[in-house]
Amino acid sequence: MSSAWLLPEHIADVLPAEARRIEELRRQWLDLARGYGFELVMPPLLEHLESLLSGTGRALDLKTFKLVDQLSGRTLGVRADSTPQVARIDAHLLNRLGVTRLCYCGPVLHTRPAGLHATREPLQLGAEIYGHPGLEADLEVLELSLDGLEAAHVKGLTVDLGDARIVRAMLADVALPPEAQAELAAALMAKDGSTVAALAKFCDATTRQALLALLQLYGDDEVLVAAAKHLPAKAPIAAALKDLAWVAGHVRHVFPEVRLGYDLSDMSGYAYYSGVRFSVYGAGFTDALARGGRYDEVGAVFGRNRPAVGFSLDLKGLVNVAAAAAPRAAVRAPWGEEAGLRAAIRRLRAEGETVVCILPGHEQETQEFECDRELVAHQGQWRVRTL
Repeated sequence: MSSAWLLPEHIADVLPAEARRIEELRRQWLDLARGYGFELVMPPLLEHLESLLSGTGRALDLKTFKLVDQLSGRTLGVRADSTPQVARIDAHLLNRLGVTRLCYCGPVLHTRPAGLHATREPLQLGAEIYGHPGLEADLEVLELSLDGLEAAHVKGLTVDLGDARIVRAMLADVALPPEAQAELAAALMAKDGSTVAALAKFCDATTRQALLALLQLYGDDEVLVAAAKHLPAKAPIAAALKDLAWVAGHVRHVFPEVRLGYDLSDMSGYAYYSGVRFSVYGAGFTDALARGGRYDEVGAVFGRNRPAVGFSLDLKGLVNVAAAAAPRAAVRAPWGEEAGLRAAIRRLRAEGETVVCILPGHEQETQEFECDRELVAHQGQWRVRTL
């Protein structure tokens, strides 16, 4: 018989030191986004299912927990991704004519974990720009993601770039059913040549050769040269390669220490992204820390199909790779009813100090704070003394 307090698989409590680090990262990221001009929004955890799974949200169906609303009898969904909600806010609640920058941070819930050690309750943070079709917006969200990861002291950052227009253009004239397209996208991501070859037999010879060539188009700047040589001479493909070079050039100028690469067969979110897309990795980790790109169709279902670009990441996952912060310095103080002592403690806290009072009968029992000073009485005054 299992314990009554045993949590579901891939669901876990967050204990003090980690919780504090996550909260510090959340504040750091949101303050950074504010410095870029992004406004904070807080979408609800629950929505009517048809709203959550409309448009590009259809891909989230199998990830979404469903339940019945006892007030209305309608089926509700617990959000698995906040981006469709933010698109709804932009389209219906704000409905601005110009550029809108929005950011958010909140829990999402997945029916299945993304990986063996992944949580089913990520704390998703993201930033999105609506209303600007140019590469300037793509570059801004990528720079924001890199600024945030560098501020978290993540080492050995690598950016992998790709573009959804490449495969879209190659398959534009191919009558593949949705199931086959999904299978092809998965095979391209996995570099599964045999499956790609099997599905490519339904394509013309030029497309078939190009799909197989895609499997080799990952690596450094030489990838763009090889792509121009081996991929079909279609305008969307040429535009995509040009845009990737432009973004890479600007990133390399601002972040010379970040390694840049390309993976033109990475089809993650193939039904979602519409242009340049990126994944950011840290040294020694195989899973992306942040993903983003252009997804211009995200607002179409809400009646506002305007340009959109953004990124998101899981702060719970990030805390495992960000540099560990030293324990917060604190002042140790005795507990007492004497007015001068209590006034001194309040004054220190008002000045921004952490003051840990030792409660009667207990020594200090804490791991999150390091008391490097103590409050002591000296000649009738309460003073802070270094330990």
